Amino acid sequence: METKNLNQTVVFKASPNEVYEALMDSEKHAKFTGDKAEISRDVGGKVSAYGGFIEGENLELVQDKKIIQKWRGSDWPEGVYSKVIFILEKMPEGAKLVFTHESIPSQFFEDIKQGWEDFYWKPMKEFLEK
Repeated sequence: METKNLNQTVVFKASPNEVYEALMDSEKHAKFTGDKAEISRDVGGKVSAYGGFIEGENLELVQDKKIIQKWRGSDWPEGVYSKVIFILEKMPEGAKLVFTHESIPSQFFEDIKQGWEDFYWKPMKEFLEK
């Protein structure tokens, strides 16, 4: 299966801790996405967002600095996973998120690329910067 990698950088007027918690706290995640999320805070723990449309597992967690997850959409071929990497850096104006999404099946790439903008970064900015 052909895959592609995605790299995006987003700056939030919020601390690295606030960004980390928006991604890892089930209630906060649900607030900014507007849909149910169940996110384990343990390495090896399960991740589910957008009412189960997104599912995965935590591979590496470093509080306020790094999140690495195995990740897939429920419409992907059975057993196909990608990897998402969130790296947080403190900046004078807030936090910089350097995001990498590896091994996205090519047929989903454009939707995923736009989806991160529309369904994560924009609503997270609104949630964190209000």
